[in-house]
Amino acid sequence: MTHPLRISFEFFPPQTLDASFRLWETVQMLAPLKPSFSSVTYGAGGTTRKLTHEAVATIRQNYGLNIAAHLTCVDATKVETLEIAEAYAAAGVTEIVALRGDAPKGAARFEAHPEGFASSVELVEALTKTGKFKIRVGAYPEPHPDAVNSFADVTWLKRKIDAGATSAITQFFFNTDSFFRFRDACVKAGITAPIIPGILPIISWEGAKKFSARCGTQVPPALDEAFRLAIRDGQEESLALTQCTSLCAQLIKGGVEDLHFYTLNRPHLTREVVRALGITTDVALEKVA
Repeated sequence: MTHPLRISFEFFPPQTLDASFRLWETVQMLAPLKPSFSSVTYGAGGTTRKLTHEAVATIRQNYGLNIAAHLTCVDATKVETLEIAEAYAAAGVTEIVALRGDAPKGAARFEAHPEGFASSVELVEALTKTGKFKIRVGAYPEPHPDAVNSFADVTWLKRKIDAGATSAITQFFFNTDSFFRFRDACVKAGITAPIIPGILPIISWEGAKKFSARCGTQVPPALDEAFRLAIRDGQEESLALTQCTSLCAQLIKGGVEDLHFYTLNRPHLTREVVRALGITTDVALEKVA
């Protein structure tokens, strides 16, 4: 019997030689787990535009993975953005994760380029018109830092789906109730597209807390205390595996069939979590990798 769970991974493009080795180690280790797709991020302000394209093309050619390339609205005209999309299509990429994008370094908030897309909705509409891509978008089970209220994220997601997106990947969260509440609110709003939970395996608790503060993810006090004690006792890695596996198991119990892992190009914990959930590697693919 095949496992009903589908998994996917996020990688980011390397900016140094050491980071290149880490990316290829990550892909080699996770490719045998047969992800349904793998996404490659796009730096703030388009800073990794060329690197993203190179990483996307290389991963697709060498590992045969289904790649969903990130594309944002930041610091580019509409023409430039659609040229990047065309370059992805020419490289055989058929999926795009369409995002508004974060503010460029040094900027307090996102400002649309005068000749660029003002929002992810506009970007999705333009990509849909090309007819070349399956489009995924972001979703926020806990309010996005720019959201005016908690329902705004549901409304905004509906607009993106109505514009042509076929699925959404959420920001990471530590509280499964946040995800289930959001999913229920989306269903009530008439959203039928799959909403895939984004999972952050905790490589460093201090790093995860900083990341959470930036993107509005709530940190449960009990989890913070558990990690404080685990770090004191040299058990941070063990707790990270237990916490992430438990979070995923609760989601699966609640009917989730897809999980998207933010690997941070550190594959070991992600692989252990996926194995703990019952997904094993494709031996033939592992030998190739």
